Amino acid sequence: MDSPANQMSGIKPITRKQIWFFHPASLTFLVLAIMVVWVVASQGGDPMALVRPGTMYLEGDPQGTQGYDGQFVYYIARDPNPETVERLLDVPAYRYQRILLPLLARFMVLGQDSAIPWSLAVLGIAFQTAGTWALAALLDGWGINRWYSLAYGLFAGFTLAVRLDLPEPLAYGLVAGGFLALQRKSNAWAWLCFGLALFAKEVTVFFVAAALLSALLGRRWAEVTGLSLIAILPYMLFQIWLWSTFGQPGLGSGGAMATPFEVIPFMGLMRIGYYSPIYLVAMLVVFGPSVMLPTLWGLWVAIRRWLAGDTNIAVLALILNALVMLFLPFSTYRETGGTLRFACGLILSVIIYSSRYRMMKVLNYSQLWSVLNAFLLKS
Repeated sequence: MDSPANQMSGIKPITRKQIWFFHPASLTFLVLAIMVVWVVASQGGDPMALVRPGTMYLEGDPQGTQGYDGQFVYYIARDPNPETVERLLDVPAYRYQRILLPLLARFMVLGQDSAIPWSLAVLGIAFQTAGTWALAALLDGWGINRWYSLAYGLFAGFTLAVRLDLPEPLAYGLVAGGFLALQRKSNAWAWLCFGLALFAKEVTVFFVAAALLSALLGRRWAEVTGLSLIAILPYMLFQIWLWSTFGQPGLGSGGAMATPFEVIPFMGLMRIGYYSPIYLVAMLVVFGPSVMLPTLWGLWVAIRRWLAGDTNIAVLALILNALVMLFLPFSTYRETGGTLRFACGLILSVIIYSSRYRMMKVLNYSQLWSVLNAFLLKS
């Protein structure tokens, strides 16, 4: 009979890769769950602390508190009827176009109003976790360490969105799922993910446009047709419905008090200096290395690769997501949270591009984005 030592020598040690909970998605889930529990507990167990409603819209008080954007998700989830919920929305068509998260939250609890704040929190954590898992799997397929996906999982724009019941985790989680489906040659699933992402948040259009442009430039007509029918056409019809229902389409530069997109690069950010030079300097210190530099770098490297003939979706998505950062409205840049949330698309496209082309220095640099979570301490 073999000795215990000899018996044990034939057993392969358990590796970290085999431990399911040792994964960036698992860590993302843990951090977000702790954050949500802490916020709710600090407010006496009231999940409406995540919704953050304001009396201006909830009670129709012009002099009341404004609240934050998650309140509109909650109002639509509580009552999806456009005729009755319209009075609770600052810009009805703009808010209602992000219909996917409210419908999922309502369906999850079978329409029980008191449970909707909880379902919004659960969905935020779940889809940020799922998006991180999808991105990690994408990186694995390219031979890149999956832990680089944590820069996405714990990026402050997403953690803020989970903290305030916003649709970014759902929207970009679907985008990440679409990229993974493309890598695995499941085009129909990719198109469905991209199409649903549009109904979660309209700014994912830059990824959908990149997919369409890549197919057009590559003359892959079957992909053009499939993407157009499954992802783009339903959303176009939805915008027409929004126009007929609310008197305007949903696409725009923001909700109440939104300013137009700029025509001069980064002018939306520079306008802050007209009101407070000190605040502008502070914003440049924070967003210079975390947003402006990745934007300019992304445009430089991706346009060069495009001009060299490389027109895959990773290249075009980085170009489009970086390009829009140049012309964001003042109303977005003046608010730290608004800038962080809009930058989610840039962060995802930078990580995908850098992983696709094995740019390890950039991936290492991306880990610094986690520092931006310091802004959540005051949220």
